[in-house]
Amino acid sequence: MTIFYLVQHAEKERQLGDPGLTVLGRQHAVRTAKWLQRVGIRAVFSSPLRRARETAQFITVASGLQVQEDARLQERMNWADDQPIEEFLADWAATVEDRDFVPRSGDSSRHAGARFLSCLTDLAAERGPVAIVTHGGVTVDLLRTLVGDEVLPDSLLHDGVPSCAITTLDGTAVVDIASQAHLQ
Repeated sequence: MTIFYLVQHAEKERQLGDPGLTVLGRQHAVRTAKWLQRVGIRAVFSSPLRRARETAQFITVASGLQVQEDARLQERMNWADDQPIEEFLADWAATVEDRDFVPRSGDSSRHAGARFLSCLTDLAAERGPVAIVTHGGVTVDLLRTLVGDEVLPDSLLHDGVPSCAITTLDGTAVVDIASQAHLQ
C-alpha cells in the first residue's frame, strides 16, 4: 500500500478568494517540508488553490520533486467576493451537519469526500510515500467517508484541521489524524 501524508495547507491570510500564506504559515511550511523530506516522500500532489500550492512549493524545494496539481484536492467550499461571510459560514455549518447539503458555492461533504477518495485510488500506484497538500474541510470529508463521524473528534468536525497538520494514511487505512508533532 502507498503511504499518503495529507498535509493541511499552512496558515493563510484572512481574506476573500484565494489567499496566500502568512509569515507564520511560511515558517510552518518550511518545518513541514523538512519533516516530509526526512520520511522520504517520492511525489507531491497539491490542490490548485494558492494556499495549498504555496505550501507545496516549500515541500518541492526541500525534496527536489515537482508538484502535480489535482483539482479533486480542492476545498469543499471557498469564500468568494459575492457571498457575505455570514452566508458562507452558515453554508459551511450546514455541510458539516448534513453531508448531502449542497452549498451555494462548492460541494456537499459527501461529494468532496468521494472526489478525494477517487484521487487516492488513482494515486495508489505511485511509489510512495506521497505528500498531498490539501485543505481541512475536504480532509475531514475524506475521513468521514473512510471512518465515519463517530471516530472523529468533535473539534475536527467543527473547528477543522490545524494549519500544517499531517494526516497519515496507509492506502485508505487511517494511521494518524491531524498530527502537528513535526512543528514542535
